[in-house]
Amino acid sequence: MVVVPGSIINYHHDDFSAAQLAERKGPQRISVVIPARDEERTVGRVVSAVRDGLVDRIGLVDDVVVVDDGSQDRTADMAAHAGARVVPSAAARDAHGRPVGLGKGEAMRTGLAATEGDIVVFLDADVSNLRAHFVTGLLGPLLTNASTVLVKGRFGRPARGDVAGGGRVTELVARPALALLFPDLSEVEQPIAGETALRREALAHLELDGGYGVDLGMLIDVAGRYGADALAQVDLGVRVHRSRPLDQLVPQAHAVLGAALRRAGVLSQS
Repeated sequence: MVVVPGSIINYHHDDFSAAQLAERKGPQRISVVIPARDEERTVGRVVSAVRDGLVDRIGLVDDVVVVDDGSQDRTADMAAHAGARVVPSAAARDAHGRPVGLGKGEAMRTGLAATEGDIVVFLDADVSNLRAHFVTGLLGPLLTNASTVLVKGRFGRPARGDVAGGGRVTELVARPALALLFPDLSEVEQPIAGETALRREALAHLELDGGYGVDLGMLIDVAGRYGADALAQVDLGVRVHRSRPLDQLVPQAHAVLGAALRRAGVLSQS
């Protein structure tokens, strides 16, 4: 753990063990919510990492929910086979009757409504190397420090053979926007990462964005209500996931920048 006065506290996932956290959990319930769309190749491994290591073996996590946001592949089947409770989002249908996802934020809202955990851990479904320490790392600050409200994961993101080649929207949009508009959050290394944990009581005061801007918006809103010192980030090691072509990142970049500008008062909230 690294503590600098006035700064966001930094931890490493090795600072926490599953057994230690299970002892500190007490009567609290912990839910893991995984929004997913067309992630049949990886969602089963993500679910299994949580269920095998933290639900069945030690009882640290109480509930694993995958929200199927309009998948057109076997995402729901793979998630259920791995032991998740699968909840469909209220996805629309196109002219051919095929499901159309409503967006990551809407899927997260659906997952929240379907769970009762006092602490909620969000995970992305496309991470191919997710292990139980992703969850214990995120839970650690919340179970050992009562003043911590939200925890973000930080990690290396290799892409196309470059050990630091991932996270283009993060480095080109999200972090510059925070540095300019919310400088007290400029230390957050992965502000739009899906690996996040927070207390449900904080979520009761938030209006989650519907799309890709949800993670950045949630970070800014929690800091605005509780202060940046209620945040923590945890080094989870290396995170490997699907790297999308640049043109597919444009909607994400647009949503992330919009979330920051609305909260800075530059854009209207509508």
